[in-house]
Amino acid sequence: MTDKKLKIAIISAHSCPVGDLGAKDTGGMSVYIRELARELGKEGHAIDIFTRVHDPADPRLEDLSEGVRLIHLTAGKEATIHKMDVYFSLPEFTFNLENFWKNNGLQYDIVFSHYWISALVGKYLYQTRQIPYINMYHTLGAVKNAIGIGERESNLRIVSERETVHDCQRIIVATEKEKQQLIDYYGAVPEKVGVVPCGVNMGLFKPIDKASARVKLGLADEKIVLFVGRIDPLKGIDKLIYSMSLLKNIDKVRLMVVGGDENSKPELVKLKKLADALNIGEHVDFRGLVTQEQLPYYYSSADICVVPSYYESFGLVPLESLACGTPVVATDVGDLKGIIKHGETGYILKDNSPGEIARAISRQLSLPVKDTESIMSIRASVSKWGWGNITEKIAGEMRLVLEIQSRAAV
Repeated sequence: MTDKKLKIAIISAHSCPVGDLGAKDTGGMSVYIRELARELGKEGHAIDIFTRVHDPADPRLEDLSEGVRLIHLTAGKEATIHKMDVYFSLPEFTFNLENFWKNNGLQYDIVFSHYWISALVGKYLYQTRQIPYINMYHTLGAVKNAIGIGERESNLRIVSERETVHDCQRIIVATEKEKQQLIDYYGAVPEKVGVVPCGVNMGLFKPIDKASARVKLGLADEKIVLFVGRIDPLKGIDKLIYSMSLLKNIDKVRLMVVGGDENSKPELVKLKKLADALNIGEHVDFRGLVTQEQLPYYYSSADICVVPSYYESFGLVPLESLACGTPVVATDVGDLKGIIKHGETGYILKDNSPGEIARAISRQLSLPVKDTESIMSIRASVSKWGWGNITEKIAGEMRLVLEIQSRAAV
């Protein structure tokens, strides 16, 4: 069983893995799926990723990389729609998925679903085809509601998460903290939860000469504080903007905010108004959506990357920043305490209060400019999170499920 190459169906119904990163519903989960699939394909496994059509121009079938295909299925309006509308389109999504399998003579060893909406598809496929499914939730509705920041998650999501937690064959989480949350909020069976961290593409995210990166991005010779991510209240961007107003040397500092699309406009307007009200509007640069290939230039041009989130299931942005040799200041969310070496590669904060963030930023910006050796040392601190290591563990989790199923069938 250990050498068998697997046929894997990955379900990502609501979010396309090749969508615009930093958009409302396209974040770390999309990066995770794309990178994991790419690495699994390199190892000889066959992966089909199923998502819904978000645009009439979406190719119905696309080869992403060796052994990896992306299939867009019609489900509801061929546009970006609210996640709850995706839920109500699941019957059409599942019908078209089954037709695609039937018409192409496809069979899979295992289904790997992502997020609660896709878990419902995995549950259906297990009930009708007896294909084992594992799920990764990425965020948990009950935890988000307990935090109480931003849009409240529906009871439908909570009930669906609870049901699929008990129905699926295995759950993958990125941290021990999330495993405990599954147990506390949903009564998950501890033995059914596998802890495998997320990874980082060390080939893409690597240091670029700071001066060259700044020239490419049109930046002046000033201190750069960077935020990368979705524009969402849970990300604590307002706290970061408040903290910038507390810096004594604000005239020599610029905050770059990377992320946000048309659906993020209301929140972006609030943040811009906040910056103006604090008289630091000219020091806050909203860059909008940036491609994954451009991100290394942003990380490398920055003096510090700040993650002021109330909640992260893991924390991909800090991994990417550190891989580029840029230190990180972050709240104690996800697995950031395990990723950031406090006082060496950045700082872990007890909370995201503006005063806490401002003190950490000031401390980091007051340090001598990093030389090449220091930058490479920061990069080396995250080398164990390279996708090759992570993929091997995920494949092991899948084989474990198949071995358990095989024993049960005897």
